[in-house]
Amino acid sequence: MDDEAGFDNFVAEQTDALLRYGYVLTGNRHDAADLVQEALVRLCGAWARVRRKDSPHSYVRTTMARLHISVWRRRRREHLTDEPPDRGHHEAFPPDEDQGLWEELAALPRRQRAVLVLRYYEQLSDAEIAKVLGISSGTVRSQAFRGLDKLRSSLSSSPAFDRSMR
Repeated sequence: MDDEAGFDNFVAEQTDALLRYGYVLTGNRHDAADLVQEALVRLCGAWARVRRKDSPHSYVRTTMARLHISVWRRRRREHLTDEPPDRGHHEAFPPDEDQGLWEELAALPRRQRAVLVLRYYEQLSDAEIAKVLGISSGTVRSQAFRGLDKLRSSLSSSPAFDRSMR
């Protein structure tokens, strides 16, 4: 019974942060919610082991990153839209006026986006990112370089960026 209460408390405290993390990984609210839900289902099954041994928050973030990678491996050529017919709003997501950078981040290839999210949003080291994504540290550095280069070039050529720099 105590395990169940601990899990419920964890979910209540961490849901918004996990939704934000999922949004940054996936680029859209619905996939973020699906990702969080699947990760929490997996955490529930491993709760007794994880709460004693590891950090539950780290376990869920790693699970989310791995689930996200497995999804984009399966549907590499599929292009999803962030504008489904039924639009919901959740305060865990950035406001509409702050969407510029998020849209540019969402336009990056999924591996580059995952590396940048883990590096700058989750503040993981290259070695930790490599472990989470199952790639080498060199690949982490090259994906981060390419992703940042694409962000710089797309943001420097955007009209909103040009206006703010004047």
